[in-house]
Amino acid sequence: MRGGSALSRARVPERPFSLSTISPRPLRADARRNRAKLLAAAAEALAEGGLDTQVEDIARRAGVGVGTLYRHFPTKEALVDALARAHFERLADIVEAVDRGADPWEQFASAILRCAEAIAGNVALCEIIGGHPGALAAAADGQARLEAATAKLIAGARARGAIREDATVLDVRTIMCGFGHVAAAQRAGARLDWERYLTIALDGLRAR
Repeated sequence: MRGGSALSRARVPERPFSLSTISPRPLRADARRNRAKLLAAAAEALAEGGLDTQVEDIARRAGVGVGTLYRHFPTKEALVDALARAHFERLADIVEAVDRGADPWEQFASAILRCAEAIAGNVALCEIIGGHPGALAAAADGQARLEAATAKLIAGARARGAIREDATVLDVRTIMCGFGHVAAAQRAGARLDWERYLTIALDGLRAR
């Protein structure tokens, strides 16, 4: 997966990752700061420890009390959902920004790799991608953007004979679900290689 392979690591522009989420009503400045600190702390803690991370650890990392956390996020699930929404918006940004002038297979494969690279170092996101119904449902809008952008790449590659005629977004979703499991296991110490898995899985979609 190095050098001139289909899974090129060419950089593509993307909007800065934002953990901001829509709040039901305007917050005071101090409350906004606390919310932002909680989201940043949760992103770091969950990336390192996964979905089993305790809210007490998140609050401690943010420098606030557990009561403050619960005032902003009534449940741990609500906090996970907020992070899932931000992460899927980021993945959609990555796919939408892929170099449209590149080889059609390169466009498709490099977009998937960029998404995988954004996910692989994040235990919680690997677990969510691997199958977490609540968080996935909460991130429905970002997923819709991501799937629409992916569908465009598939259509372009299909029109130029670079991808299987029967390839669909569902195939990509299934591949990424498996990737989430493999990457999470690799982070936990299993002798697995997510890059090798992804190379083999994507190769099955390439036109022969």
